[in-house]
Amino acid sequence: MREFTAISLFAGAGGLDMGFERAGFKTIWANDFESDACKTHENWSTAKVVCGDVAKIDAEDIPDADIILGGFPCQGFSLSGPRKIDDSRNVLYKHYVRIVKAKKPQMFVGENVKGLLTMGGGSIIEAIIEDFSNCGYNVYCKLLNARDYGVPEDRERVIIVGFRKDLGIKGFEYPVPRNYKVTMREALKNLPEPTPEEVCNAPYSSRFMSRNRKRGWDDVSYTIPAMAKQVTLWPGSPDMVKIDKDLWKFGSEGETRRLSWREAAAIQTFPADLEFYGDIVSKYKQIGNAVPVKLAEIVATHLYGVLSNTLHNGKERKTD
Repeated sequence: MREFTAISLFAGAGGLDMGFERAGFKTIWANDFESDACKTHENWSTAKVVCGDVAKIDAEDIPDADIILGGFPCQGFSLSGPRKIDDSRNVLYKHYVRIVKAKKPQMFVGENVKGLLTMGGGSIIEAIIEDFSNCGYNVYCKLLNARDYGVPEDRERVIIVGFRKDLGIKGFEYPVPRNYKVTMREALKNLPEPTPEEVCNAPYSSRFMSRNRKRGWDDVSYTIPAMAKQVTLWPGSPDMVKIDKDLWKFGSEGETRRLSWREAAAIQTFPADLEFYGDIVSKYKQIGNAVPVKLAEIVATHLYGVLSNTLHNGKERKTD
């Protein structure tokens, strides 16, 4: 089995990278701006992790690799908050484009939120695809829900895949959804009762109380957010009760609490023994910003087969 090399931009704690490593890709270099996330990544991987602003990184200082990975920051594209076309975070993907253009990997993978598809009436995703296409890539994008790929979570994300045009890969098909669902009962069954220090105990905001935040044991979780105080409820909590439009209250029977950061990590399919660095707010942030490891692994396994078959058939050619 050939091991393809990868470099990772906006790597965070490494959910995307970990999934790709499980499928036969080796991350040799990674970058993120958040120091806690970099420490978490260094703790589990053998990659050289460079902590700092991607805008200040020269492409010549990045090693060559078969693939570039990157879940570029998505806050400006999110449906959960104000969407601003001129949000400064929305142009960070251009540094991804810059590095792809300079390094010319055989393929790249980008990840972002559902809102990317409709922002600016679709003009933003069209511009992103055009930018990568102009770098010499056949580009594809599709909205996938992690719950369809063995992740105990409703999490819709746009997966962007690009193949260098000289490889001749056209008509790419994404992995098909699995015919099984992993529930929170299965995902959390082996976790011990969390300590108070592992659960965010911040006051519940009016935004939190504006809708139902609880699903049961035999369902998948709501999307794990990056903001600790918005993390949804542990499935053993009593059901929330609707009392008015956009206004709910907690049930009175039993303990009401948020998911602990370890439970959130398990739902995001990180290994149970993975240690996240930083305070509790930072841990929730790293987990909520990550690509679910299992989703990444399934996408990566599919891409490994596509790339291996292409190279085996002798279609790899050097670029100018």
